[in-house]
Amino acid sequence: MKWLEDTYASTLAGDRIRVLDVGSYDVNGSYRRIFVDKKYEYLGLDMQDGPNVDIVLKNPYDWSQIDTDTFDLVISGQAFEHIEFFWVTLAEMARVLKQNGLLFVIAPHGFDEHRFPVDCYRFFSDGMVALARYVSLEPLHTHTNAAPNAGCTDWYSQTEADSVLVARKTYGGQTRYVDLSTYTCVPADHEQLRTGLIPYARPKVTTTPSPASRLKALVRRIGT
Repeated sequence: MKWLEDTYASTLAGDRIRVLDVGSYDVNGSYRRIFVDKKYEYLGLDMQDGPNVDIVLKNPYDWSQIDTDTFDLVISGQAFEHIEFFWVTLAEMARVLKQNGLLFVIAPHGFDEHRFPVDCYRFFSDGMVALARYVSLEPLHTHTNAAPNAGCTDWYSQTEADSVLVARKTYGGQTRYVDLSTYTCVPADHEQLRTGLIPYARPKVTTTPSPASRLKALVRRIGT
């Protein structure tokens, strides 16, 4: 999230950038510390009161208590896998974004099941692009298990990788859904949308042949 803030939030205009963090309940850390600069007004949203929660939803899929076009930046990290109907949440996130506001979503591609209270989904880069397309947002960046350089070992994982989306709301007002009656799937250019990040490459595994296998190989060579 810090990389997203450094790279994309800095492009937002205005002296006061309103940030809404969806699924903000502090279980093992929060994003509030990333948005402590005085230019940000950070609010955490969740469906239950607790640490790092400023707005408690009476119904997780009814955001009528939040006005349309309210926030410059709407973020969510490690929450979508726990939301049964995440596309409804996504639509509300798009609605409360201002025109030219940004959406950041981080959700797992890997990870073992971790129910809180449920664990429903895993995401790939194409899924992230589909999220943006569904609510007519412009995808600016997406990646799965990628990093600024191959030395960023803390970004990479063989088993617990994330997928990331950055998208822009190019319109104002209520959420505009994609017209599925005329929709055609056009695969996104992942390399372009990674914007220079390097995808994880599994290390090559080299094995030393056993004495028995070396003997069999020698017999085959003699036989030929």
